[in-house]
Amino acid sequence: MQREYIMHTMPNGIRLFFLPTSKFKTISIGLFIHQELNSDRGALSALLPSVLEKGCRLYPDYLTLQRRMEQLYGADLSTDIIKSGERHTLAFTMEMAHDRFTGQNGNILEDGLSILSSLITDPLLDHQAFRAAYVQQEKNQLVKDIRALLNDKVTYAAERCAALMCASERFGVYKLGRIEDYEAISPEALYRYYQHVLAGNPIDLYVVGDLTEEKLLEEILRYFNFTRASKEVILPQTTINEVSGQPRYFEEKMQVNQSKLVLGYRTLTGFRDELFFALMVSSGILGGFPHSKLFLKVREEAGLAYYINSRLERHKGLLLISAGINYENFEQAKMIIDQQLDDLVQGKISKDELDNTKQGLLNNLLSRQDSPSQLISFHLDGTIGGRNYTVAEVKEKIEAVERENIMTVAERIKLDTIYMLRPEHGGDKTNDEKL
Repeated sequence: MQREYIMHTMPNGIRLFFLPTSKFKTISIGLFIHQELNSDRGALSALLPSVLEKGCRLYPDYLTLQRRMEQLYGADLSTDIIKSGERHTLAFTMEMAHDRFTGQNGNILEDGLSILSSLITDPLLDHQAFRAAYVQQEKNQLVKDIRALLNDKVTYAAERCAALMCASERFGVYKLGRIEDYEAISPEALYRYYQHVLAGNPIDLYVVGDLTEEKLLEEILRYFNFTRASKEVILPQTTINEVSGQPRYFEEKMQVNQSKLVLGYRTLTGFRDELFFALMVSSGILGGFPHSKLFLKVREEAGLAYYINSRLERHKGLLLISAGINYENFEQAKMIIDQQLDDLVQGKISKDELDNTKQGLLNNLLSRQDSPSQLISFHLDGTIGGRNYTVAEVKEKIEAVERENIMTVAERIKLDTIYMLRPEHGGDKTNDEKL
């Protein structure tokens, strides 16, 4: 049976989560600096990980850093910015071979932690500012990434619906921030912001591998016990709001061959809610698998959708149904979608639908146990959500969901926003709110 994480709080407030396991031939490390998702700081937070990865004082450019990683038997280092509910998290991950398979007698772990510590605590600076050329390069790249979202119309439509749905909430901020904010970010301002975040914001450090707790703590204290503020910043929890008024309709025209319909629902059920797992099963029955109601009814039987699915934003309590349809089929498609939700409320769920959905969710859960990065992601999700479950607990809770639980949680699901991305030429809807 998989062992569970051991937690230690370092003297400077950093929390270490250690999962001792002999299942993998690697050691995986993840360092996560948490920040509130905020429109004014979105671009600043998104820019930091990529600038820090460009180089540090010991490894002043990307090529030098990569050569050092290659010396560690091809160790892999990557950075990212993660949006989870209304939390914006700077992510630094590293995977390296275990010393047992290289004969290095503990040096690889020590070297890996040293490199990661250097990136985090000893960045490359020019007069109390990040190197200007690196900042500009990464600003340009992130602006390109934001604009490139338009090339993936399915993802764009889902992001646009969520942004419109939560325009007055922190969740409405895109994970890479706003294009217009990047131009004003100077190397000096970015470094000042980083100093503030590193000193006071919550930091979680994950390590997964076949290590002894005593040895790991010794190395972590050596490389990550840097000075921080005496009082850690308390980040606000994600808010879960109700629908206010009638559903809003938004329509946008672009050069697309088929319309992208996204329906945004408020579920009033977040990660910590006792009915959360009933909501997971409900979403799976609705549109999470090939056997789901939406796929069978809207796509297979009615032939109205090129694709259709549902997904949860578990921390914010949002349910998004996405479909590729012909514009003129909107009313008919929505009517069938509404009927499938009503069937959940009425308990019109077959035993096969319930059993197959539970099995699909359990298969997804078990597959995550084969990847160190997924193990870290699984626990981090609970840490951000304020409630950590063991794998055994999740399995038990999924298996325990009954038809009555689904009926109860489905009653909470209310349509908030309808977003349609449609071709530039074609019939118009009347009395629409245009973007």
